Amino acid sequence: MTSSPTPGLTRFNALDDSAAAAELHEVCASSAWVGKLLAQRPFTSAESLFAANESAMAELTAQDLGEAMGGHAPIGRPKPGDPTSAREQRGMAGASEELKNELLELNLAYQEKFGHVFLVCATGATGEFMRDAVKVRIDNSPEREREIARGELVKINKIRLTRLVEGE
Repeated sequence: MTSSPTPGLTRFNALDDSAAAAELHEVCASSAWVGKLLAQRPFTSAESLFAANESAMAELTAQDLGEAMGGHAPIGRPKPGDPTSAREQRGMAGASEELKNELLELNLAYQEKFGHVFLVCATGATGEFMRDAVKVRIDNSPEREREIARGELVKINKIRLTRLVEGE
């Protein structure tokens, strides 16, 4: 069973393309992803929007993924003044200085190896979970890591799209 459009989704569908693109760009920094979702409007339900997110993510090139990942702050260092970044990384708020420093070192080593920030769906995750995830994933091949990051982006985008359709 498919749900009907929420007031937030109805509002989003009614936006002109420029305003809708701006809202989608807040969800994901990939211009290709934004274009793919814009082309599918109007959405009949949140589920159809989530399916479009998954489909668009699956089609992104390595360059498009790089653009999408470039919109994310490193774990443990949310973008100053960005409530989305701060909310998503809330699990680091109570982390010890030792854990923050360890995560910073791991992030730098990860970025050195892969050329982009470590990306994990951090919503609801602890600092220890994020640290352990970097430790496990840093040994991946670049190709494997790119596909894991693609999956993490799908999850992050879905959380952000949920907030959009719920009108938050």
